[in-house]
Amino acid sequence: MRTPVGACSAVLLALVVALAALAPLLWGDGAAAIDTDAIGQGPSGAHPFGTDSLGRDLLLRTLVATRLSVGLAVLATAIGAGTGVVLGTLPSVLPRRVGRLLTAVVDIAVAFPGLLLALFLAVIFGVGTHGAVLAIGFAMAPAFARLVQTLSASVSGRDFVAAARIAGVGRIRLLARHVLPNIGEPLVVNATIGAGSALLAFAGLSFLGIGVQAPDYDWGRLLREGLDGIYVNPAAALAPAGAVVLAGLAFNLVGETVAAVVGIRTRVTRRGAPSAPAARPALAEHPADAVLVVENLRVAFPGPSGWTVPVRGVTFSVRAGEAIGVVGESGSGKSLTALAVSRLVEAPGVVTADRLEFAGKALADASDRDLGTALAMVFQDPMTSFNPARRVGGQLAEVSEQHHGLSRRQAFARAVDRLAAVRVPAAERRARQYPHEFSGGMRQRAMIGMGLMGRPKLIVADEPTTALDVTVQRQVLRLLARTREAEGAAILLISHDIAVVSQTCERMLVMYAGRIVEDLPTGSPARHPYTRALLATTVDLDTDRDQPLEVIPGRPPEPGQVPAGCAFAARCPLASERCRTEDPVLEPAGEGHRVACWHPQVTVLSGQSHEEGAA
Repeated sequence: MRTPVGACSAVLLALVVALAALAPLLWGDGAAAIDTDAIGQGPSGAHPFGTDSLGRDLLLRTLVATRLSVGLAVLATAIGAGTGVVLGTLPSVLPRRVGRLLTAVVDIAVAFPGLLLALFLAVIFGVGTHGAVLAIGFAMAPAFARLVQTLSASVSGRDFVAAARIAGVGRIRLLARHVLPNIGEPLVVNATIGAGSALLAFAGLSFLGIGVQAPDYDWGRLLREGLDGIYVNPAAALAPAGAVVLAGLAFNLVGETVAAVVGIRTRVTRRGAPSAPAARPALAEHPADAVLVVENLRVAFPGPSGWTVPVRGVTFSVRAGEAIGVVGESGSGKSLTALAVSRLVEAPGVVTADRLEFAGKALADASDRDLGTALAMVFQDPMTSFNPARRVGGQLAEVSEQHHGLSRRQAFARAVDRLAAVRVPAAERRARQYPHEFSGGMRQRAMIGMGLMGRPKLIVADEPTTALDVTVQRQVLRLLARTREAEGAAILLISHDIAVVSQTCERMLVMYAGRIVEDLPTGSPARHPYTRALLATTVDLDTDRDQPLEVIPGRPPEPGQVPAGCAFAARCPLASERCRTEDPVLEPAGEGHRVACWHPQVTVLSGQSHEEGAA
């Protein structure tokens, strides 16, 4: 309202709404009054815009026509937006082939000009008000459907949608409660702007004689009647034409104002690259009490030149109550491995493994209920992990409503209890707040609380401390440790900070270029050159400040451009010709220790190192 556009749009919209509501009541009788003594007159003091062929006042008829013209345009917009939302969301619910066919039909319909499609549909639905409303509404639907598909794709990749999916929320409930509320703002903006286009389209159909029929009249019909005498009385055609322009301008300015206030967020991430070879690791023996068993896990995505394999044969296991850390540089495949073991990699991604079991069952056969209660996922960014359109307590309660059969009140009470368990102060009050009202550390605690709504056997924490300051990081890590002790849950902690993992976990998996290059107990000597390089870059209070900081030269290879041999060879000071031609596999290197290297060394985790000699 403080801007010229906002103030102008508010005034115009208020004027249009007031005329639509009051004009028929105030001037309805006058607009219908026939005066045989004033037939076809031009503008005068008694009739500012003249009269029609029956002597009726054109100004009053134009004002009275506001209700029908605007009402029909809004109704057509509602039909178009509603149909578009249904068509845009159905591909996510229907079988894949049917969904693709529906998407193709929408794409073809979008290719046609809207007015031409409206004329075609008007012939099908018939001449008249009802046929014109349906024709314009369904002609607008393809554009809305395409918009919904695009917006849904951007929201579906957010962490809170993945969290709802792993909690076992069905597709329809996922769309209704998590996707649609977060794309409502841009839909409202486009619907407001679309109402102006619908108004113009409706006036066009009535002008052509296939819209509103006598004795009813709208601005398009008045324009058609005024056109017959435009050379005698131009005002007869200009009055309804001006009304269409002003009302359409009001709708469009309101849409622009709303867009400036709420904003439109439509980011889409695309993946795809040439294929890369993958080595098959040696199979490992897994403990009998393993809660998670992963053997030769591979994740692949199709690209224009073949398949990209960012995770290339990962093998490990997590025992009940054990804490394991996964470290490595960005792009090493840590988070993608976590998504794969949580069954969150969607098409076109393909997950394959010789063995992938959770709680003694094949992960592919595990029900949503089992995963929703026994597997907890703590994502990297707590702000995107929660649905911003819903209160925190309601999101936590959804788990118990979905899997435990609790009533809404009982589920909310459990959500408050879980928030209190993760030390969120004033838990009952906080449960009624939205995620943006929480601090970063409190959101992360609430995310852990969501995982504790069930009885998790495994908590997968994907860099849960990245966006937090060091004090809050320590609090979150202590909370994970207490949760592990209290619930007996295993923890798979993913981090790029090797110091955090070494202080929190019992074992460490070091990943590079989509593979595990070393699996070692925390505190034991590191043998792989990459692990030693990561340790050298760790800064602590004993680091010599007079010396330059250690760095790892070069950069990791792209997932689609992994070279032959050892992927770390180009950055390794110990690399030989064998390293560049033969890819090493994980081999035992001591009790609970495996390493994939042709020239392993020894480095103690404190940073002190000595050579053991090439193997």
